[in-house]
Amino acid sequence: MKKELKKYFDSYIGLFPDLNSEEVAFFKSYLTIEEYAKKDFLFMSGEVQKEVGFVCKGLLRRYYINEKGNKITTGFVNENKYATDYPAFIRQIPTKYFIECLEPSIIIKLPYNKIQEGYSKFKTSEMYGRLIAEYVLTVQTDRVESFLFKNAEERYLDFIKHNKDIINRISISHLASLLGIERQSLSRIRSKLAKK
Repeated sequence: MKKELKKYFDSYIGLFPDLNSEEVAFFKSYLTIEEYAKKDFLFMSGEVQKEVGFVCKGLLRRYYINEKGNKITTGFVNENKYATDYPAFIRQIPTKYFIECLEPSIIIKLPYNKIQEGYSKFKTSEMYGRLIAEYVLTVQTDRVESFLFKNAEERYLDFIKHNKDIINRISISHLASLLGIERQSLSRIRSKLAKK
């Protein structure tokens, strides 16, 4: 297991090729790694996320609970992606979301205060922080615009195109929720496309 953990740490640090040895040593000393079982929560609504999570292995679902008590899926997080409510995380305010493990997961974590310390100490890490923020903004904007400018079938086809690696790992109910449609509507779309 120790060898596997080292591999996860090294692959995470490898995402930042421009960091010098001092920066690598700084961040590596504050990284922690945690294992989660299926149905465990990385965090829950109302909590302040103190660490950003990076998924080494596993699949998580981000959702909120609406006024009718329904769980509305807003995204999935799989390997090599960040599990975070980034806007709440960078402001250190309570999140409105739940992030739940759909599979047993291994997650590397880096504390908020050490990220901020890294930004003030090292110019390169500040650049990576900006790139992560830009990525999160792009993902969120794409989601909003998909509801504004695309119909359910187009949203489904877009999801398949960009998520081939997880399409067989998620339930139809969770996917329908993400797409903003009823499960039956998604089943109709899938069977219509299968006939083409």
